[in-house]
Amino acid sequence: MVNVLTYLETIARETHKTESEIMALALETGLRQLWRERTLARYLHKEISREEAIKAVGIDWVELAERQHQAMMEDLAWARRN
Repeated sequence: MVNVLTYLETIARETHKTESEIMALALETGLRQLWRERTLARYLHKEISREEAIKAVGIDWVELAERQHQAMMEDLAWARRN
């Protein structure tokens, strides 16, 4: 918990924002990331279309998720052969 408080105080001091503003920004940023991860998971599990995923999180994130998924699948295939 000390590290979190240190982070909060340091960011507040360096950005000249209140700790409340930093906490609100942290919550917003975290929720945005969780939403993006959930959307990409739904796409990779074929629960939503590629187009829906792109509309929700953007083409760059969808393409990154596709590349990472493909790399993981290649690693699994390699592991099964050895």
